[in-house]
Amino acid sequence: MVRVKVCGITNTRDALMGVRLGAHALGFIFAPSPRRISPEKVRKIIDTLPPFVQTVGVFVDESLATIREIKRFCGLDLVQLHGEESPEFCIELMPHAVKAFRLKDGRSVSHIKSYTGRVRAVLLDTHEKEKKGGTGKSFDWNLALKVKAMGLPLILSGGLGPFNIRGAITTVRPYGVDVNSKIEHCPGKKDPVLMKALMEAIKMIA
Repeated sequence: MVRVKVCGITNTRDALMGVRLGAHALGFIFAPSPRRISPEKVRKIIDTLPPFVQTVGVFVDESLATIREIKRFCGLDLVQLHGEESPEFCIELMPHAVKAFRLKDGRSVSHIKSYTGRVRAVLLDTHEKEKKGGTGKSFDWNLALKVKAMGLPLILSGGLGPFNIRGAITTVRPYGVDVNSKIEHCPGKKDPVLMKALMEAIKMIA
């Protein structure tokens, strides 16, 4: 079964609901966003979680020192980098780094291979000029297939929800999916009905 990360967690209720419904990982955003959360609050949420749930901090062009300090303070398992972080930057955070790429067309795929061996996985999101992530829009999944052929573990993101998750997974067969805005009733507040529908749709995929 594909692994599921619920991102944009801002409160304990949503974190525990995600785990109860079968999420494998939870994401906390430390960059400018309607879903931004403080390290202090993340630490309190993580303290309530059962074992074997991975926790992921999302950063955009942050310094190595700040990322390491927040990771240590909160007890994060992984860091997800959504900015212009280079392969050399990412390797400094191994084995805990996941690199996100915003795909626009075939030209935005070619440089991803240079991150091989420098990140644990790559996350593919939709390109939008004014946003580093969290666009709520999907992209051409054929581009994801080109990245998958590079051999890096692939996490698919970008506008995934109950009504398109089956098509995304059956087309790309990613290692994991990252879901956020399409299971919310407002930014930072997850919708129990939508989250349950998404998880049930994933469980039905052979």
